[in-house]
Amino acid sequence: MSYQTIETALNEGVALIWLNRPELRNALNETLIAELTDAFESAIDDDSVRAILLAGHGKAFCAGADLNWMKRARDFTPEQNRADTAALARLLRTIYESPKPTVARVHGPAFAGGMGLVTACDIALASTDAKFCLSEVKLGLIPAMISPYVIKAMGESTARRYFLTAEVIEAAEAYRIGLIHDLSMPVELDDKVNEVLGHLVQGGPQALRETKRLIRDVSGRAIDDALLADTAERIARVRAGDEGQEGIASFFEKRKPAWVPDQS
Repeated sequence: MSYQTIETALNEGVALIWLNRPELRNALNETLIAELTDAFESAIDDDSVRAILLAGHGKAFCAGADLNWMKRARDFTPEQNRADTAALARLLRTIYESPKPTVARVHGPAFAGGMGLVTACDIALASTDAKFCLSEVKLGLIPAMISPYVIKAMGESTARRYFLTAEVIEAAEAYRIGLIHDLSMPVELDDKVNEVLGHLVQGGPQALRETKRLIRDVSGRAIDDALLADTAERIARVRAGDEGQEGIASFFEKRKPAWVPDQS
């Protein structure tokens, strides 16, 4: 499909989704949000896709909201405002609940909604020139739709500071507080991204999907009899499935399982 604001490609089982408004630092508007949603949903539905990479062309990952979009929103009716914000909420949830692993490749600014895109992904890999900012309060706004994902990434206590002060978070600090998972020099970022993607495509597609669901369902739950029974049932079901049987057989037969891409 042809898009106006993004570029997509498929490479060795990885769906590449590039924000492609470099002249506007990949700022979000209604078209970009709609196209990103469509691209993620298409990648999720494509059986040949094993992982999804989100990246940005130009000097920024995503600098937040497009100013022209913000100007138009000043004249929205309450109903239009709700529909507009619901579109971003849907995009973030689509990324977060993707059954396939999602990776954000972050360089330059990732501000406001850009931080939402980063934290909705499973894994965030950044270069040392990356910068983050929750700038909403300085515009009299709040980081509403992105808040569930950002708070999960950095924790409530840290979120109190950066949500309220709107300070710019340098890459090293973002790594320290858990906002990103790995930090590389700019010239080494793609090597790190490819390394992580290489690990992801080794995992069984069903196992990856079930593991993502497991993390969401187990996080925050008390370790009680109900949780132990739940997790025991999950592994029993997966172990008896075709993918589990293939994975165990390949281990003992000293070969790669059937789902691993052929690199020859």
